Amino acid sequence: MYRTGIGFDVHALVADRPLIIGGVDIPHPKGLRGHSDADVLVHAVMDAILGALALGDIGQHFPDTDSKYKGADSLKLLSHVNALAAEKGFVCVNLDSIIMAEKPKMSPHILEMRTNLAVALKLKTDQVSIKATTTERLGLIGIEEGIAAQAIVLLQSTV
Repeated sequence: MYRTGIGFDVHALVADRPLIIGGVDIPHPKGLRGHSDADVLVHAVMDAILGALALGDIGQHFPDTDSKYKGADSLKLLSHVNALAAEKGFVCVNLDSIIMAEKPKMSPHILEMRTNLAVALKLKTDQVSIKATTTERLGLIGIEEGIAAQAIVLLQSTV
């Protein structure tokens, strides 16, 4: 049996925060506002997995009202979500994702992001696809007020 899930996340860009996407600290004058490290890509992947399993969303599992998740490393949270999938008898087969950002350029960081996500999901790097696009200067992403990500996963039953 297979299950698919889709996830989406967006965060505002703000001063005095690191910009962490796909577990990579990207040099940029602004970072993403959020309770954890605000890693939009990893958050979208977690929501995709949780959605495929019909287990709600990351807000239910890691609420921003819980101080233990303040500044949390999203890759560690993703490893936890992946373990939940294993407990339910599923493994991730592949991930396809896209980051939507006007700046900074994501291409220099994508291989490292793929590696980070592959490790957290216990996949080979060639099972993890990460693409990047702009919104042609349209909307909150285009005017550099935020960054978004979308992900889709395929899970396979292990039983």
